[in-house]
Amino acid sequence: MRRVVLGVCGGIAAYKAVEVCRRLVDAGVHVAPVMTEEATRFVGPLTFSALASEPARTALFEGSIPHTDLGQSADLVVVAPATAHLLARYAAGMADDLLTATLLATRAPVLVCPAMHTEMWEHPAVQENLAVLRRRGVEVVDPEVGPLAGGDTGAGRLAEPGDIVARALSLLARRDLEGVAVAVSAGGTREPIDPVRFLTNRSSGKQGHALAEAAARRGATVTLVTSAPRPVPAGVHAVRVETAAEMERAMTDAAAAADVVVMAAAVADFRPKAPAERKLHDVPDLVLEGTPDILAGLAARRRPGQVLVGFAAETDDVAERGRRKLEKKGVDLLVVNDVTAPGAGFDHDTNSVTILEAGGGVTEVPLTTKAAVADAVLDRIVARRAEGSET
Repeated sequence: MRRVVLGVCGGIAAYKAVEVCRRLVDAGVHVAPVMTEEATRFVGPLTFSALASEPARTALFEGSIPHTDLGQSADLVVVAPATAHLLARYAAGMADDLLTATLLATRAPVLVCPAMHTEMWEHPAVQENLAVLRRRGVEVVDPEVGPLAGGDTGAGRLAEPGDIVARALSLLARRDLEGVAVAVSAGGTREPIDPVRFLTNRSSGKQGHALAEAAARRGATVTLVTSAPRPVPAGVHAVRVETAAEMERAMTDAAAAADVVVMAAAVADFRPKAPAERKLHDVPDLVLEGTPDILAGLAARRRPGQVLVGFAAETDDVAERGRRKLEKKGVDLLVVNDVTAPGAGFDHDTNSVTILEAGGGVTEVPLTTKAAVADAVLDRIVARRAEGSET
């Protein structure tokens, strides 16, 4: 698991660091909070201890050698908010508290997120300190223009937590899909009964969107074919669809140029044979027909070396049904989950899956965030591609 030291300084924007902490944990990151003494005047250490992966630390002389332990084990150090005082001490190489000592004791990438009043942000000393840090390789998320403490408005407002977390995850990401084209489907399709009604399922599209986002962070060029009304992850090209027929056309087009195809969508298995052109006012007798087996079609048309991944949401005999589908569909990997299990399946932020591989490999992923499940699936895809290149 990737480890982040989250440094929190004493500014009113410290409350936003709580959301940064929560989002990093939700993304499957181990978060170790480090607070300056001034930060504890704005947010209590107990808040971070409750949300993070380990208790918040505030003291330099706490434990054996906490700053070297934290610095050496970190994959990334994020400071949010970073005050003018912290930036000056860091640029000068001072190590007079746990956070600055950790910053000097790490070889991990460092991301600072300044927040202060406009006059301080624009002061030449602050800008010179930032220039020094940038020359040393420190990453910076510049503040935004907006409301500040005391009723003021201007430059210096801490960047939004989502933007900070996106930058942090980008720095943490393994770039093992650099130059790889990935096509991902997501969401449940809607099959019209009439102009105002449709048949669908409980899929939220969260797992498919998480896969697209994780693949993009790892360097892939990603096309996301989605029926879910969810935001498109940064750096991802999205194709919006609604019905199974639309998804089949879009995925066929996207797969033609893809090195990896992940069919995570929950496509409706059947649809009304003759949708009404006008709103129905009486209870209809619906005649249903099957929808295209998109995954089987992609398997039949796939190019040599292309990795094909399917998903199977089951409610009973999960393992056996998964093995049969793996053989029937002709895919490289099949991600199987029991959608009746607590915290797993449709519309949850968490999931637990079993990844079955052609040839017999099995990877169990216990209940965790859907972001962590996405990385586990991508890990197996990367391994599969490496095995293919060796044969």
